[in-house]
Amino acid sequence: MIKTFYPDDYVSSVYSIDFDALYSQGYRGIIFDIDNTLVPHGAPATPQARQLFRRLLHTGFKTLVLSNNKEPRVKSFAQAVKATAYIHKANKPAKAGYKKAMKLMGTNTENTLFVGDQLFTDIWGAKRTGIKSILVEPVQKWHEEPQIILKRLPEAVVLYFYSRSHPNPPLPH
Repeated sequence: MIKTFYPDDYVSSVYSIDFDALYSQGYRGIIFDIDNTLVPHGAPATPQARQLFRRLLHTGFKTLVLSNNKEPRVKSFAQAVKATAYIHKANKPAKAGYKKAMKLMGTNTENTLFVGDQLFTDIWGAKRTGIKSILVEPVQKWHEEPQIILKRLPEAVVLYFYSRSHPNPPLPH
């Protein structure tokens, strides 16, 4: 049961992912969470985030930001990084947002991956939809909205068991 929440991969930062290797493995679409995945919660797009999306688009990836946040936040971030598309109020972990994301990018479950920082919304939604999931350490752990901090406690339990069955998971901040 707990394995339901295990990511397919777990890395310290979105900026440490080998996207070229993923492209060579056939992945063509990447769905990203925004807050605490790419930037601190509520922060605007950073030069590092804009550079990442430029590189991904140049490589040939379609990119989409999928967030439970409101449209002004999601739209402004997506425009700043020049993402292929965005979906706001996605209601993650519901499958509908992930499916819509693939439709907008013209991808499918075999060639799409998801990158996010929360197990019970981001990763579980991707897994339920059949998309490869990559969990990243939060950009700013414990500096989040209260409801997210409360989710981090049971996430720590899941990650403890995950680390026992997966060699070399990233060290928590």
